Amino acid sequence: MRIQSALDPAGPQAGQIAHLFWIFTWVAVAVYVITLLFLFIAVIKGRRNAEPRLGSEHSLGIGVGAAAGVTVAVLFALLVASVATGSAIGTFGENDPRQLEVTVTGHQWWWEVKYPDALDPSATVSDANEIHIPIHTKVLLRIQTADVIHSLWVPNLHGKRDLIPGRVNKLWIEADRPGVFRAQCAEFCGLQHAHMALVVFAQKPEDFAQWKAAASQGAATPTTPAAIRGQQVFLGAPCAKCHNLVGVDAYGTIGPDLTHIASRKTLGAGTLINNRGNLAGWISNAPALKPGVLMPPNVMSAGELQDLLAYLETLR
Repeated sequence: MRIQSALDPAGPQAGQIAHLFWIFTWVAVAVYVITLLFLFIAVIKGRRNAEPRLGSEHSLGIGVGAAAGVTVAVLFALLVASVATGSAIGTFGENDPRQLEVTVTGHQWWWEVKYPDALDPSATVSDANEIHIPIHTKVLLRIQTADVIHSLWVPNLHGKRDLIPGRVNKLWIEADRPGVFRAQCAEFCGLQHAHMALVVFAQKPEDFAQWKAAASQGAATPTTPAAIRGQQVFLGAPCAKCHNLVGVDAYGTIGPDLTHIASRKTLGAGTLINNRGNLAGWISNAPALKPGVLMPPNVMSAGELQDLLAYLETLR
């Protein structure tokens, strides 16, 4: 995963934002240096000319006026550059029929991700805490919230955009090279705000097509005795009431879709690496690992837990 930094742009919008940042930075450095230079000159002249000179007030007025004029001109130029950049990135992919649409919904404290299919709504792909995109493709993120105000920020690909209750905002991203880019919620949204991460996988078009084809499939059918028993544990426990599994009698909407949970890199929106031990701890007592999370502790025998883990590991 690349360093999460707005100064390491991996897409055209992030590139424009970084360019604007460096314009502001170098203008500020130039102003600072020039100010110090004039201050140094004033100190030197002040020591050489101890006696007041006639007409110095007039010269001083001219200098102040010139400095004020230059300041206004510089600020106006920065304003123009800022507005132009904002306009360019705000309408980046507007009316482009080739763009990919993704719906992102913020929850306390995880991200719901959907790839809608306008021609076949039943073919919508659901994921959580991960976004897969093809490179060199404009991607329209329709962002919304299911509860409080959140803010989506993918520093390497774009700036921040707020998720406001009752409103759907738009955010275009595009990656110009393959990579894995960390994103996060950038608006304080409660106790676990710091543990609300999102990962963007920018892939070659053929790799993205392969991922989407796999993600469009329903939950894998268990084949081993342990996994078969684990599926029954899942359906009999509260799991099926809160989570959805495509192709299985589980239609919960409170928690993330688990159809392909074994393919995800993390658990709890970046809280834990997705491995068997962490998954066992998360199932057993998620609030102990992420206080405030809605997922309750689950009481089951050691055998049931191992069977459930065996089943969930098949969901790729």
